[in-house]
Amino acid sequence: MAKHKGLTFYQKKKIIGPKMLHEIFSWLISILIVMFLGIVTVYFFGMSSHVVGTSMEPELMSEQEILIDRFRYVLGSPRYGDVVLFMPNGNPYTHYYTKRVVGRPGDTILISDGNLYVNGVLSDVVTEKILDPGIAATEQVLGTGEYFVMGDKPSSSEDSRSANIGFVREKDIVGKVWLALPGDRFSLSYVR
Repeated sequence: MAKHKGLTFYQKKKIIGPKMLHEIFSWLISILIVMFLGIVTVYFFGMSSHVVGTSMEPELMSEQEILIDRFRYVLGSPRYGDVVLFMPNGNPYTHYYTKRVVGRPGDTILISDGNLYVNGVLSDVVTEKILDPGIAATEQVLGTGEYFVMGDKPSSSEDSRSANIGFVREKDIVGKVWLALPGDRFSLSYVR
């Protein structure tokens, strides 16, 4: 009797063979390697922190989580406009500060008539009127490895203008803020 070659409603049972097991095993190993490399990369080259206060609004909100690139300044130095995370005066018993670099080593800083001048030129890094010039009411010259940092909202910022923070030493800078995680803004944003 000949086999019937029509439609059948019975499926063939699939057998998990050595080839399929090899592929599943390869995928699992690849996933584990990627996870391991991700954890190592974040642990050694990055970190996360939270913004404390409103001095960096509207770009960074208070309590917003941020990711820090700790490796960038091993190869180079902070540039004008970089948002950095630092320990004021290297004090390990205080919280991290998040501010924008407005002055670099060798620069002359002066705040006059509510405006920031770097090397005698009006700076466009901080655009809000500065009501309290602090120590920058007189010309300040940054030494080797020193940076002048300010909040984007100077009226609510404790920064390099304050005598208790002053110039930020390069060795006290933890890294560059590069990504702001969703908070009240509901979206990831790269920090300029």
